[in-house]
Amino acid sequence: MKATINDVAKHAGVSIKTVSRVMNNEPSVRQSTREKVQATVAELNYQPNLAARNLAGTKSYSIAYVYDNPNAYYVIDMQNGILSACRKQGFELLIHPCDAKKDNITDEVMAMVKQSRVAGLVLTPPFSEMPEFVARISELDVKLVRIMSGDLAPDNLSPCIMVNDHDAALSITEHLIDLGHKDIAFIAGGAGHKSTVERLNGYKQALANHNMPVNPDLIIDGEYSFESGVEGAKQLMQGQVKPTAIFSCNDEIAAGALFSARLMGLDIPGQLSIAGFENSPFSRQTWPRLTTAHQPNEQIAENAANLLIAQTRNQGEQNPVNQYTPQLLVRDSTASPNATGS
Repeated sequence: MKATINDVAKHAGVSIKTVSRVMNNEPSVRQSTREKVQATVAELNYQPNLAARNLAGTKSYSIAYVYDNPNAYYVIDMQNGILSACRKQGFELLIHPCDAKKDNITDEVMAMVKQSRVAGLVLTPPFSEMPEFVARISELDVKLVRIMSGDLAPDNLSPCIMVNDHDAALSITEHLIDLGHKDIAFIAGGAGHKSTVERLNGYKQALANHNMPVNPDLIIDGEYSFESGVEGAKQLMQGQVKPTAIFSCNDEIAAGALFSARLMGLDIPGQLSIAGFENSPFSRQTWPRLTTAHQPNEQIAENAANLLIAQTRNQGEQNPVNQYTPQLLVRDSTASPNATGS
């Protein structure tokens, strides 16, 4: 027979309220009592019914992840990181994919919040970077944590996890410059994502640091997709100035660029160096493996969820800001432009 919270309380010699506090990781429990209850929970294999707990009280024990992102690897990493935090802290996770471009998207998410009774939302781009959307959602009785590109939070609407794409992109571009590349191209991601702007600015800053001009013909607009990399590389290699290196806005674009280069008979990295961004599985599934910037998405997501859960419990700072800077990871897809004597 499945153990109940009453069984745990009786076996541990404490009140049902104390068991509830331990299960919810509330701080107002003595360590010795917490350990006794946790041992009893393990012994009886007690598993709280979170859905029933949400319905039974006024406090919600679920959070939602709201996103619109075509990169399946990114979404899976985010989900896994948030789930890890939820499982450790006794929360459930609601996944809500949606279209950020819809005219009534704010109303849709607000309706979801009210119907599902979630305690908070984790927002990733583009939602986290839509100030009017964030302001409207903030009017509800719900907490928010945003994952955003940049080094400083744009406002005080919620806690933020900032990803310093600018400095990481600067590092990748300087790596290519240090190898001896002068004609370095950039294939952008979606224009609606601030990460695209930050990575492009980091690329331009690296060129400026080395007194190298920005050639607009070597900057290609695109989307965060494999197809965008295929078409972008094709366009670049048909241009008047052919690059010896391509910095792609993410690994999926870079994998597409590498595929396109292969179709054109180019040796990688002998005739063309290619770098990506994020260190997604795309970067490890190509040959040669891609030079990239390691962005710890699962860790970022778990941090965001922990911040959110702390906010729902009125714990910690009001609007903390944590920052990650993706780190350069050099692999075999980049080399000197003179590596094969070309």
